[in-house]
Amino acid sequence: MYKQQVKALFKNLSKGHNEASRMSIETGPYIFHYIIEGRVCYLTMCDRAYPKKLAFQYLEDLKNEFERVNGAQIETAARPYAFIKFDTFIQRTKKLYLDTRTQRNIAKLNDELYEVHQIMTRNVQEVLGVGEKLDQVSQMSSRLTSESRIYADKARDLNRQALIRKWAPVAIVLGVVFLLFWVKTKLW
Repeated sequence: MYKQQVKALFKNLSKGHNEASRMSIETGPYIFHYIIEGRVCYLTMCDRAYPKKLAFQYLEDLKNEFERVNGAQIETAARPYAFIKFDTFIQRTKKLYLDTRTQRNIAKLNDELYEVHQIMTRNVQEVLGVGEKLDQVSQMSSRLTSESRIYADKARDLNRQALIRKWAPVAIVLGVVFLLFWVKTKLW
């Protein structure tokens, strides 16, 4: 059943239905993990309890060694088992990764935990930095709000002064003309 699933998975991958270059696919009590690099797919099937990081580290080790040993011959492979000699490396590496409690694998997991811890620490520091930046932005926003009120008041004053300068001479002339008519009508 799992061989059929792998064949169907390879068929889908070869058609380009799955663009992810790294993925884990659940299937019953197992999980398929794969890495696609160039035109080569590196695939392993593990128990659900097996650490994902170790599974991908195993695939990375296979990929790196395969590219180192057979990188130039990949495009010229004409038969399905052209790289059968690579199986010895696969079996040796598989033995190293079988027991998740070995010192080597625990060290790899601890390295991964350390990397995640560093990322989390960095993220917390970035968030704190963003908090400080948000405070600065908030202060700038309140300063801009008060300055915009001042600007609006000054703009209103300037508009009033421009209106007075524009219409004051006309109002004075009209006032003088009305005053002359009034004086003329009172005196005559």
